[in-house]
Amino acid sequence: MKLKVQSFDAKAKAADIELNDDVFGVEPRADILHRVVTWQLEKRRATARPTRERADVARTGKKFGNQKGGGTARHGNRRGPTFIGGGKAHGARLRDFNPSLNKKVRALGLKMALSSKAKDGKLIVMDSLTIADGKTKALAAGFASWNATRALVIDGDTVDASFAHASANLFMIDVLPAVGANVYDILKADTLVLTRAAVEKLEARFNG
Repeated sequence: MKLKVQSFDAKAKAADIELNDDVFGVEPRADILHRVVTWQLEKRRATARPTRERADVARTGKKFGNQKGGGTARHGNRRGPTFIGGGKAHGARLRDFNPSLNKKVRALGLKMALSSKAKDGKLIVMDSLTIADGKTKALAAGFASWNATRALVIDGDTVDASFAHASANLFMIDVLPAVGANVYDILKADTLVLTRAAVEKLEARFNG
């Protein structure tokens, strides 16, 4: 698959890039994408800090008073929630939000997410992300040319400093290094923007 490489520099020469069909030409499957997105959302959930209930409190189980005649309520032991040091009634419990998903399925899901953007014509490849003087105004003009409401921009090992500075105040642009590319963010974005370095990193990630 060939795509035209774009640039923020109007004087830059136009060029094409050949995308690996094994990464950007996979036919998307809704069931695979759904599994990976569900796995991602489950992985980021945090459970509540567990509390100790009656069965978890180390206190005597001996009945400490007479059933009748004591002038107080009839308690079986000191583990009840009415006593200091007793177990918590209906306390928070530890829940497991750490599902497993095969690595091959996760890799396939990422390939399909990238391929879906390429198939829909929502994939843009940039020569680089360098913005003159890191100006937000210059980036906003470039963003308008993408015809997108929300864009995910993925760079190489690190995000270009001038682009990160220029995009800091633009809520419609999300920026990630290549190592952070994931299915959920790619599908959520209206347009996916990759640099040459990002394409090389992603292709090497799957071919390695």
